[in-house]
Amino acid sequence: MIPLGSTRLLRRSVISLALAAACVPAAFAQAPIVIKFSHVVANDTPKGRAADFFAKRAAELTKGRVKVEVYPNSQLYKDKEEMEALQLGSVQMLAPSLSKFAPLGVKEFEAFDLPFIFDDYADLHAVTNGPVGQKLLKKLESRGITGLAYWDNGFKVMSANKPLRSVEDYKGLKMRIQSSKVLDAQMRAVGAMPQVLAFSETYQALQTGVVDGTENPPSNLYTQKMNEVQKHVSVTNHGYLGYAVVVNKKFWDGLPPDIRAALTKAMADSTKVANEVALKDNQDALAAVKATGKTTVHQPSIGERFLLKKAMIPVHKQMASRIGQETIDEIYKVTGFDPSKL
Repeated sequence: MIPLGSTRLLRRSVISLALAAACVPAAFAQAPIVIKFSHVVANDTPKGRAADFFAKRAAELTKGRVKVEVYPNSQLYKDKEEMEALQLGSVQMLAPSLSKFAPLGVKEFEAFDLPFIFDDYADLHAVTNGPVGQKLLKKLESRGITGLAYWDNGFKVMSANKPLRSVEDYKGLKMRIQSSKVLDAQMRAVGAMPQVLAFSETYQALQTGVVDGTENPPSNLYTQKMNEVQKHVSVTNHGYLGYAVVVNKKFWDGLPPDIRAALTKAMADSTKVANEVALKDNQDALAAVKATGKTTVHQPSIGERFLLKKAMIPVHKQMASRIGQETIDEIYKVTGFDPSKL
């Protein structure tokens, strides 16, 4: 026979274990959904700041049900590794440059590399915020990727150690580009010799004369100190650099609808921040380059920019079979651009 005191103690233990067991599912239910957001740039960049803002905003709008862990500076995956990691589900979110989607077989994204395809931010955002931009993102779904938003880096300027005022000034110059068939054709259109180099190697290549010049948004030029080894900058705004924020499709589709709605709102808020920061950073960077007094900044006249545009526009036709004439025509329709008028 079990003593009365022992019986009571046993009953209390059983009740305590039952209560603890009942609480286990609730504890697990309260565990936040973790989103690993990997990117390859520093925190103090438009992309880095927007990613951090998204993490904060996502936590606010989901009331802590989602935790976004941001991994900057290739802490998780390098530039060439991150896309595969996303497709495998090793990371849930990325913000790669638009040029990264062509190797996946979605070459329509190379339209963003075309010179003078956008005259200004109004043209650009009419595409990225409209049906054409959404149609392009939709093409990623067959690769297991869902596109959420476009984030700006900015429009590019040209730099060299000689003034770049006319088309003839580019002839014979070795100009650094990122790997892109479109950018290769763009430089050749003005008689320059394109040189594909890693971004991290560009400063030294300019310093040692391996290349004569390059193209970059002003913020890239200034933060990488390229202006220290480039005597002239021409604010051509001839091309665009941007990112697409993407998420693993299986992960995204598996989220509760209310969580997905909250994250969509957080992304919209973050996109506004990203684009505002990019615009200001580029304006500040150009002012800073001017302030050094070591680099002459030239603002092309309407006539100079028209002639440069006229020289580069044939690249649109050259690349049509690669990118798709339909995509190019859709962008023309949105922006109102008519190449026959050049």
